[in-house]
Amino acid sequence: MTRPYLPLNALRAFEASARLRSFTRAGDELNVTQAAVSHQVKLLEQRLGVVLFKRLPRGLMITAEGEALLPVLGDAFDRMAEMLGRLEGGQVREIMMVGAVGTFAVGWLLPRLAEFQARHPLIDVRLSTHNNRVDMAAEGLDFAIRFGDGAWYGCEAEPLFEAPLSPLCTPRVAATLSAPNDLMQHTLLRSYRENEWPSWFAAAGIPRPPPLVKGITFDSSLAMMEAATQGAGVALAPPRMFERQLAAGSIVQPFATTTSLGRYWLTRQISRAPSAAMTTFRDWLQDAVHQAYGEAA
Repeated sequence: MTRPYLPLNALRAFEASARLRSFTRAGDELNVTQAAVSHQVKLLEQRLGVVLFKRLPRGLMITAEGEALLPVLGDAFDRMAEMLGRLEGGQVREIMMVGAVGTFAVGWLLPRLAEFQARHPLIDVRLSTHNNRVDMAAEGLDFAIRFGDGAWYGCEAEPLFEAPLSPLCTPRVAATLSAPNDLMQHTLLRSYRENEWPSWFAAAGIPRPPPLVKGITFDSSLAMMEAATQGAGVALAPPRMFERQLAAGSIVQPFATTTSLGRYWLTRQISRAPSAAMTTFRDWLQDAVHQAYGEAA
């Protein structure tokens, strides 16, 4: 198949002019004169047989045909720039898309990610966060780090580590707690998993706690812990994800009792073969978990 000739200079001149709404500013960006930009756009209009701009006394008005062409060109130029950047210096950079539960991303992964980047500078990690609900195919993810039982349809799941839950609160609130029953005098901050507090009370030897007072329900442990830090109540959250706050003393863990309702998993679509970058990241992540928790992960 013969590819049509692409007048790249003319296309670049149009894209810059349409984005900036000015031949003069487009010329400044492209380091050419305003007249050169106008000439290139005119050549493109003649080649396509359409009018891309209406020339006005004080600027340009893009036509419907120009509006249709602009996003296509913008995306194409961005993709070319990205690929050229990946090939810079004679080495190929690999991009890897990772989605992670926000609590895991902030509390565990980010403090360690700089070490991965230092070891593997040719792998660009693109990190996004979610609240445990994720569509890997639709979001173009290579990996998703999730919390649960490891059963996600169409995914291969590798266990990382458990994240047992325990009450966390400010030192001021902790000073009022001498036994688990004392928690009933405070607002108990909750996630959307309704069985968490009952499970913790059972582990603490209180199999039939009084009904929980209804309050704010959080879809993120990060938001829940921020509320607890502000003194809004006691959060039931994984201490492993908040080690920095515990070390700083802004929050405390008043009771040693924990309850485990799942673990973090590294997941990928079974239909997607792992790339070299994915294998490198997986091996590094498993090694980091082993260093942090050993066989007890």
